[in-house]
Formats: sequence, C-alpha cells, structure tokens
Amino acid sequence: MLQADTIAAIATAAGAAGLAVVRVSGRDALSIADAIFHGAGRLVDAPSHTLHHGWAMWPNDGAAADRRGPVSAAPPSGSRAAVRGNLRLDEVVAAVFRAPRSYTREDVVEISCHGGERPAPRVLEALLAAGARMARPGEFTLRAFLSGRMDLTQAEAVADLIHAASDRAHELALSQLAGTVSRRLHTLSERIADSLAEVEARVDFAEDIGGIEVPSQVVNAIEGVYGELADLLAGSAYARAVREGILISLVGRPNVGKSSLFNALLGEERAIVTAIPGTTRDRVSEAIEVEGVRVTLSDTAGLRETAEPIEAVGIAIAEEAIERSGIVLWVVDGSIPLAAEDGAIAVRLAGRPVLIALNKSDRPARVRPDQVTALLEAGTHRVVAVSATRGDGLGLLRGELAIMLGAGGDERAAGAAIGNLRHVEALSRAGGALERAALAAREARPGEIVALELREGLHAIGEVTGKTISGDLLDRIFSRFCIGK
Repeated sequence: MLQADTIAAIATAAGAAGLAVVRVSGRDALSIADAIFHGAGRLVDAPSHTLHHGWAMWPNDGAAADRRGPVSAAPPSGSRAAVRGNLRLDEVVAAVFRAPRSYTREDVVEISCHGGERPAPRVLEALLAAGARMARPGEFTLRAFLSGRMDLTQAEAVADLIHAASDRAHELALSQLAGTVSRRLHTLSERIADSLAEVEARVDFAEDIGGIEVPSQVVNAIEGVYGELADLLAGSAYARAVREGILISLVGRPNVGKSSLFNALLGEERAIVTAIPGTTRDRVSEAIEVEGVRVTLSDTAGLRETAEPIEAVGIAIAEEAIERSGIVLWVVDGSIPLAAEDGAIAVRLAGRPVLIALNKSDRPARVRPDQVTALLEAGTHRVVAVSATRGDGLGLLRGELAIMLGAGGDERAAGAAIGNLRHVEALSRAGGALERAALAAREARPGEIVALELREGLHAIGEVTGKTISGDLLDRIFSRFCIGK
C-alpha cells in the first residue's frame, strides 16, 4: 500500500558513534534524497540495492525543483536555510532500495553519516527542507505492515527485538519476527474457517445436506484448535517474563540477611551489610538473568514497626515494592525462632507468589520450613535453606526461581510462546469462543450460535495478526515504537 507522502527520520540511537543512519521512505524518497546528495551520479537513476558515496549538502531550491518539481515543504522554523546555499553537512554513503524490495515496500534511501550530536540531525533537517515529512513513532514499520510485508505479530516483534534485554528475549523476538507465531495462527485460522464454512452450509442448506446438526468431525476439529490455542498460551507467563522482565523484592525482618543474600545473588558487594538492624533505608536494585529472564532484584528496608522517621520512609518504599513485585523473596533467619513480626510480614504477602529463603543455614536450625509456610495463606510456597555468607543453597534458590518463572517446556523451546499481553488477551478470548462453540455443538444447539462463536474466535485471532485490527489500536501499538523504526 503506497502512502501519499514521504517520511524521514534518524534510524539509529543518539550519541557518539562511528555511524548514524537517516532513513527516507515514500514515493518521492529518491528525488528528495537526491536533492541533498552530491556524488558521482544521481540517486534517482541508481539501481536498487546499490551504495553511493558523496556529500550531504543543504538542498538548493532550484536544483530540487529541477529534479522533482516544486519544493513541498518549507525549511524548518529557525533554520539558516536562506544563507546556507550549498553548505556541506557531512560525508555520507547513500543506500538505495527501490520498491518493493525494501523494508517498507516503498522506495527507500538510507543515508549513513557520522555519528555524534550534529551530523544526523543536520542531514535530517535538510531532507525535511527538501520535502520529506518527519516520521511518526513506528511509522516505517507501520508502512511495512500496511504494505503486506509483515503481519502485526512480526511488526510488534521489531520493537521487542530492539528492547530485548536478554539472549532469550532476543531469540523469542527473532522467532516471532521470522513468522513462527504468524504461521501457527494462520493454520489455526484456516481450520476455524473450514469449520465455520461447514456449519454455515448446514444452516443455509439443511435440506440438501441432511440436517442442521454439526457433525462430530467438525466438533472434534473445533476442540482440536481450542487445545492448540491452550498449548500456545501455556507458556505465556514465562514468555511475558522473558519479554518484559520481572521485579523480585527481598523482604523480611531487619538483620535476617536480606542485603547479604542480595549481594550473594549478584556476585558483588552492592548493598551495605552491617550487624546493626535497620541499615537498609532505601531500595537498592540491580538486574540479573535467571533462565533467560531479566530479573530486577530489589533489596528493601526491614519490615517492622518503627518510630524513626527515615526508617519509616524506607519501610513504606519496601511495601510499595511488594505491590509491584512479580515474585517476593521472603528472607527468614532460620537460626532464631520466629517472631510476631514474621506473622505480620506473612499477612502483607497474602495472595502473592512467595519464595522463602531460610537464611543462615550454616548455624544450628531453629525454624522448620513448615513453620514458615504455616504463616502464609493456603497454597504452595517454596522454601530453600541458604547461607548468604557461605553461598550454600544459592544454586537451589535460583532453580526454584526459574520454576516459579515458568522456565522450560517444548513450546517455549520451539519459539512459539506468546509473550505479548495484547496477544494473550486476544487468544484467550479466541479460546473461550471456541470452547463455547464446541459446547453448543455438543448440546445440539442452533447452528447459528455455533457459527457466531466461531466468527468471534476468528476475529480475535485476526486482532493478533492484524487482519481485523482497528485504526485506533494500530495507532496505539505503533505509538510505542521509537521514531525511525
């Protein structure tokens, strides 16, 4: 789908670097880039997928008009265009990609200039003066989606790839970009469509095909798709943690060894450790990686009743961290009996995923694991005995964290896990519709009801791939992209 205007933006991060890239895309991309490019040849005559060395210069209005007609945009406000003439901006290499063999399937020119604070912005300013429009966030990838080069799951994978904070997140985004999820959902959609066609035919031509009852093979097919959707979603919690990372707060009474355990998990002395209770006043956070998940560990102030104002602020910050945590690591001193403060902490942790580190295992044990879990609400709470000072049990603790994060499983290994919350919600709705369709068919309810649910399932999957997406939702999705991508 060819867009009406031509857009430009800096496609690389700001800051000192060897190179920066300014990208131009649209039907006038070649003539606009040519208006600022001075080299051995003209970009408008260049074959696709070729590189051209030259200089980026402030566009000469007359030369620009000769090459592509009237200038379609005035120079940026406050520029010195009137006195620049043929001012040299930078030595560059221009890469030409002719439609449809480009990222957007439009004509594209990517101008490589020197990195730093000034070269790329000056080249971009010249392109805007020559007639390009400043690209909106994610507009290049939006054009790639609208042109059919990629579906919406692949387009969203571009942003995931840029922001991937771990190897596993990078691999998951690459798999999605390569179309692993797209192909799976396309196959499931076709199977739903086949079932829908059979049901609708029975509704419309009941007398000709022997009744309106949904055949058992169609019901089995619907249930089969529902099962595969459930399999796709089974790894979503882990995939979301891989994609987004997770906050794990270390909490407990003062002086139970939270800071020591924090340092031990990091492998460095990051938090201050003393024998004085209440040393930690503020929240100290650092990132580690656990089974491909970027985990932000947060060492918090010891939880207790206090009249000391600064410590009270630290405790308030700790309680806020608990609210935001995906998992809470409750550190308990196993060398002394439990106290009333431990019971109060357990109340604060009600309903949350909790991993209990029974610390100071190098000393005689005074607390049994079941005594700690008995303080918490009903549920499975993992307990690991550790010694933060000697390092005992740290491997087991990491292993239990990995289990709680959901690491492992064939679907995730195949790279088809669903980690995007928008995708999870849409596919959950699709699964619910298919479940209702199968139940209606089993109960011999009217075929129109079965067909309605199947259409809802198709629509929900289409929201993921982009086949049934609204313009407003597209705007929200691509507004989260960086400018230039």
